[in-house]
Amino acid sequence: MKKLIGSFLFLTICIIFVYTSNGQSLNNPILPTPQQVAWSNAEIGVIIHLDINLYAPDTYRAGDKKTLPTLSAFYPAKLNTDQWIRAAKSAGAKYAVFVAKHGTGFANWPSKANDYNVGHTPWKHGKEDIVADFIKSCKKYGIEPGVYYSVNSSTLYQASNHISDSARKAYNKIVLEQEKELWTHYGKWFEIWFDGGILPTSQGGVSDQLAAMIKKYQPQAILFQGPASCKNLIRWVGNEYGNAPYPMWCRDDSTTSSHGYVSMGGLNGDPNGDIWVPAESDFPSRKKSAWEGGWFWRANREQDVVSLDSLVHVYDHTVGRNTNLLIGMAIDTAGLFPAKETKLFADFGKAIKERFSHPIAETKGAGKEFILNLSKHPVSVNQIVIMEDLSKGQRIREYSVDVWENNQWIPVCKGISVGHKRIQVFNTVKTNRIRLNILKTDRTPVIVKFAAFGMKGI
Repeated sequence: MKKLIGSFLFLTICIIFVYTSNGQSLNNPILPTPQQVAWSNAEIGVIIHLDINLYAPDTYRAGDKKTLPTLSAFYPAKLNTDQWIRAAKSAGAKYAVFVAKHGTGFANWPSKANDYNVGHTPWKHGKEDIVADFIKSCKKYGIEPGVYYSVNSSTLYQASNHISDSARKAYNKIVLEQEKELWTHYGKWFEIWFDGGILPTSQGGVSDQLAAMIKKYQPQAILFQGPASCKNLIRWVGNEYGNAPYPMWCRDDSTTSSHGYVSMGGLNGDPNGDIWVPAESDFPSRKKSAWEGGWFWRANREQDVVSLDSLVHVYDHTVGRNTNLLIGMAIDTAGLFPAKETKLFADFGKAIKERFSHPIAETKGAGKEFILNLSKHPVSVNQIVIMEDLSKGQRIREYSVDVWENNQWIPVCKGISVGHKRIQVFNTVKTNRIRLNILKTDRTPVIVKFAAFGMKGI
């Protein structure tokens, strides 16, 4: 009997030992795919909008087929995808998502599914394929290509969540045909964007069919609000203002399925969530109060372009809070990224590079305490960067950053989540030592960077 009791206790202890306090198996932790790690490392992307509604901004009304511009209206005479991608790269972007089809239903490639596409416009006699040009430019400048296709809405088919079954079936057929064209004719996509998610098959949508196609044609792609049965999922951050909620966790129990029309609070994720699904913060380079939420170009609205200070602030509150930043690019009717935004992107890329290229000191390693010896004599410090090795998981649950002052550690900032990157700015202090003190963890943290900076002007 004693042997049986002893064996039972030993087995119970073993079971407890192989699970963390949140119920996660130490032998099978929830971790990102290699593609998700690469995506997080990219940090900054752009999303490029060009649609036929630009040519009829005063008459087109979303959902009203009678107001769709005629194909003859589409004429981006100076279109230059190299110019777009050069601008994106100057901002520090590592990937670009092109809106192949937005809500009008107009396709920026010569689709065979219907005639409402670039191949049936007078521009270049219908011989142009903007998606193909985009891909060539991405390859030329070393930018990973992504694609956006509006699955749930199309003014051309008057598709929304409230159409008849027969109309839904007809539209579903077009969706599947066009997505297959995009996923089989242009090579591998880095990211595929599902604005508003995908209507479930059980509700008349095509989520199951698209999931099967992804697994067959694009299994490596990062999927923004993609089918739940697929890998490499990412989720929306909850607003389009460049302000990620904090704390921000890479895990949650599901992805999101929002159009972004209305901000949503509470999308922080869950440190104990069932899947790895990090967040992406989309932010237009024109103010949200501008036409079409700032995502699309409108003539004589240069005053709507955000300022450099605003964009740098957004970087701190998105990338610096463990999300990627996806900046909007509104292409004009000539087919170019406007000069003011082009300069903004270049200035932004330069500002971020200058700010983070020269740390006073930095270190890395595994553990719960990291001390930087800055100098023999006190120097000014007002910013830190912390980065976890996400391939090992997001392990930090609480931390403080302290400076050595009057022979004791004095806290200057604290936090909860870190993830890929945490940026914190605090009042300037003078010290010769600074410490990262990790107070709560899920397994031993692995830090790829703890760096201290002394920015001017703070």
